[in-house]
Amino acid sequence: MYALAAAVPARYSALILLAAFSGLRWGELAALRRQDIDLDAATVRVARKLAALRSHLEFGPSKSAAGVRVAALPAAAVDVLRVHLDEFTAADADALVFTGDKGALLRSGNFGRAVKWTQTVAALGLSGFHFHDLRHTGNTLAAASGASTRELMHRMGTRACAPH
Repeated sequence: MYALAAAVPARYSALILLAAFSGLRWGELAALRRQDIDLDAATVRVARKLAALRSHLEFGPSKSAAGVRVAALPAAAVDVLRVHLDEFTAADADALVFTGDKGALLRSGNFGRAVKWTQTVAALGLSGFHFHDLRHTGNTLAAASGASTRELMHRMGTRACAPH
């Protein structure tokens, strides 16, 4: 994940690492505002998403009630976000954390073209790797660090499965 973050333009490096470390969905990452990031507490608050509809993008509530959550961040993610916020995010609390290179809303297609996703992942030996795979990378890292199934599900913003 570090190699991937280093291989994309600097304005997208923090997006790659936050996706991997937090387990947030694309739409949740694209909707993050400066006020959702607490660097001192090393957390990110997830309360909404940016959805791509047929004719436009629209901010809305998280995918489910379980999707509204606070995710803890490791020090490495905090350090990268601190630099990103200083360099690429406007100062006001409502400013989007991640935008396109002209300040526009982040769309997955434009992101893919800007970072040359297919070519970049192939050059890193990750052919077939999708952005969404970073979400699972984060959960794998958390599981390897000893997180319980309940903690993993909370982190991912999913509800527990009902017993059979």
